[in-house]
Formats: sequence, C-alpha cells, structure tokens
Amino acid sequence: MSVREINNREDVFLLVTTFYDKIKKDDFIGPIFLKTIPNKEWEQHLEKLTDFWETNLFFAKKYKGNPMQVHQKLDESNKYLISQKHFGKWLELWISTLDELFVGDKAIKAKNSARNISFLLFLKMFKNKPKETN
Repeated sequence: MSVREINNREDVFLLVTTFYDKIKKDDFIGPIFLKTIPNKEWEQHLEKLTDFWETNLFFAKKYKGNPMQVHQKLDESNKYLISQKHFGKWLELWISTLDELFVGDKAIKAKNSARNISFLLFLKMFKNKPKETN
C-alpha cells in the first residue's frame, strides 16, 4: 500500500481501523479498550470514530457524542488509573499509523488534532479524579 493523502471517508475509515487494530494488540493500552468495548460493539465503535475524525478533518458534521464525558466515565470505571502514559501511547500509535498510511495537510491536521484532543481529555480527566488519586 502506498502512502497517500487523506481524501475521503474511506481513507478515514482505513486510518481508524488500522489504528484500532494496533490498539487491540498493544499490551499497555489494549486491555483498557478490549475490556471497555465488547467484541460485538467494535464495528459500531469504529464507525462512530470514523464519524468523529471525518467531522474533524472534513467538517462533515457526522459525529454526535460527548468524548469528554465518555472518557471521564472510562477513567472512573478503571478506578482512575488511566494516566498520562496511556494517552502518550495512544498518541504514539495514532501518529505512527498516520505516518505509515498518509501524508499531506489532512494527515498533519489529524496529528495536531489528536495531540490537542488527548491533552484536553487528559487534563479534564485529571481534574475529575478524586483528590486521593491525583
């Protein structure tokens, strides 16, 4: 497969599915995702995240949801053990997937957006942790 620009939903879907294949195999963050998302819900999850990134990259207005709330609940259900290292690994896998598959302005935007999103999600989650876990 040759490296190319992100041009459409199919490209975004390829990015998202390739990325989550890596997530599932990762020993550090994979277990969080595999525990949280039942096997039968992965297809729906990938479509929702494709909507999210298509909205982010192409202003398609397809994504409906509250990522902040979802991630706060995720941290709570994991006993507030999600750390900055988890976000770092997530970002590392996202960027390496982008570099393997895509070039161009949309790929750069996807990297920058992921950096900003992961930073904001982590900050919000950290602020919501019970004081004894901070």
